[in-house]
Amino acid sequence: MEKTQVRPLGENVLVEPQEAKKKTAQGIYLPESISGETPQEGKVIATGSDEKISVKKGQTVIFRRYGGTDIKIGEKKYIILKNEDILAVIE
Repeated sequence: MEKTQVRPLGENVLVEPQEAKKKTAQGIYLPESISGETPQEGKVIATGSDEKISVKKGQTVIFRRYGGTDIKIGEKKYIILKNEDILAVIE
């Protein structure tokens, strides 16, 4: 993985969104209207320095569908989210 040149400030978190699954584990194909939407799951790449941040680098999280700011670093797409836009950690 390339070294990220972005360091979130305050209670912001840098997340790399994961592609939406087009086929479920049971083999069911999702319709285009669902699979074409913005992913809500991603991997935490970096966190700000605020004490309120409840996630750590490397964790997979679920976040609000329309939260955050989309950015592009090189060829990769990322989202900068506020800590409050992260809804859950996938363990």
